Amino acid sequence: MEQENKFVDAYDKMEEWLSQPTLNSGLRRELTALEQRLEKDSGDREAREEITHRFYKDLDFGTGGLRGILGAGTNRMNIYTVRRVTQGLADYFAARYGKNEKKRSIAIAFDSRIQSDHFALEAGSVLAANGFQVYIYPELMPTPALSFAVRYYNCCGGIMITASHNPAEYNGYKVYNEEGCQVNPDEAAEITESIERVDCFNEVKKLDVNWETLTDKITLIPQETVEAYIQAVKKTRVGIPCTDIEVVFTPLNGSGNKPVRRILKEIGVDKIHVVPEQENPDGNFPTCPYPNPEKEEALLKGLLLCRELETPDLLLATDPDCDRLGIALRKADPETGEVSYQRMTGNQVGILLLDFICACRTLPNRPIAMKTIVSSKMADDVAAFYGVEMIDVLTGFKFIGEQIGILEAKGEENRFIFGFEESYGYLSGSYVRDKDGVNAAMLVCEAVAYYKKKGKSLFDRMEELHAQFGYYKSDLMDFTFQGASGMEKMAYIMRKLRENPPVVVGSKKVLKIVDYEISQNIIRLPKSDVLEYNLENESNIIIRPSGTEPKLKIYYLAKANTMEETQAVIDEMKTATKEWF
Repeated sequence: MEQENKFVDAYDKMEEWLSQPTLNSGLRRELTALEQRLEKDSGDREAREEITHRFYKDLDFGTGGLRGILGAGTNRMNIYTVRRVTQGLADYFAARYGKNEKKRSIAIAFDSRIQSDHFALEAGSVLAANGFQVYIYPELMPTPALSFAVRYYNCCGGIMITASHNPAEYNGYKVYNEEGCQVNPDEAAEITESIERVDCFNEVKKLDVNWETLTDKITLIPQETVEAYIQAVKKTRVGIPCTDIEVVFTPLNGSGNKPVRRILKEIGVDKIHVVPEQENPDGNFPTCPYPNPEKEEALLKGLLLCRELETPDLLLATDPDCDRLGIALRKADPETGEVSYQRMTGNQVGILLLDFICACRTLPNRPIAMKTIVSSKMADDVAAFYGVEMIDVLTGFKFIGEQIGILEAKGEENRFIFGFEESYGYLSGSYVRDKDGVNAAMLVCEAVAYYKKKGKSLFDRMEELHAQFGYYKSDLMDFTFQGASGMEKMAYIMRKLRENPPVVVGSKKVLKIVDYEISQNIIRLPKSDVLEYNLENESNIIIRPSGTEPKLKIYYLAKANTMEETQAVIDEMKTATKEWF
């Protein structure tokens, strides 16, 4: 009965959209086709589910902004959801800053995804109609370049049109505050209230502009700003010569192509091979339908080119908005000389970069590093060895950016030396408030060059760190729950775990449960729908719903005397937690 009510409400909303005389013709065709299917067969289950999913709710505005499948509907990414959220954002910023003209400006950037440039201009036209000065990049740029522009132009906020590493049918809309950081949960809640007061068809102010005829309220960001961003990245380098390394690079058809190649040239990397099929922008991602550098399938073309050439030292891969970086390293068999390329995890790269920075750079007084709560605890040991304070934050790089801002407010931003998250996000330096694939690519090349001169690889250094601090390992499982019923299922699982918490996981007792939704003083972090289980022998399990995808994610962290023993602990935990579903 509940599902039938959802369908009826969704169908009514669809009819409301179809009644709008100004409805975009392409979106109208989508909805008309669904309507005609029901006229032909009122029991068409797939059509009913499709209508329900498109209209059963408004696309969620979370701390990351919007992210959804492209298409017609309130729960889809289209010009009407973009206009509505932008009008709400304009109302929020207008109320927050009043008549302060110095703060009535917003920066906008976009990546290679389908309609990204169109959505960026739609957002700009709404902001301009609301009296804001808009600074917009004229071509696709990485997400960190948007954060940089917010700070460079002293804007009150920023908008990045991207769905990061999601499949091709997705697009999204990230919102940044005046510090160049993605909005925090409190800001997101206020923006949501503002958006909910807006009717997407009748209450949006908008100018009629295109890329050829812009109003004076919309300024194209010049090349000098891009240059300033690149030089800000370059200033964070450790200073290792990189002329002796060879790189294969893939931007995965995204925005990293120009800036990554530029920064590698700046630090002396002359031998750069770009994967030809993935070099140019293409929102269809024809050779990597899921353009996530965490996934091996996204790197197959790059790995193939590495194996064909055999001489490159490493593969670098950035996601479409170039805030994440995946790598694979050359490995030659000492007996046969056979060359292979093996991927490294986000945790491994984060630990190695932290160690590299601490070992090779002159550290400031009272240095600070940061990581998310689901990232490897081995980083804590590395930081302690070098006398670096480690700060843990909730999942999401915005919380690292927020901590950098807190340091900046005290005039202590130089204490920050490095931050990372296990999902392939890294940053050194306080020039932006988000993870930066351009910065990470530079640092990885420096680290590879540094150890190559010592006759080592990053694999060798990782083994040395394991011998020093123990054999840590982490893993991740995620479970997808699509549609309205999927959201209900995820909420049910989290509620069930809170009501009936496990006392053992496999053979290990649960020693402590941390519920981040309760936000006890002991964890000193904001409330979040996250459960952490601390088990015997320094093992941990963390479960949370994804903030950007319809998934439940379970993180496993373990430590033992050998990697084989650690893997056995991980495998046991994974087997035991499958019963939770």
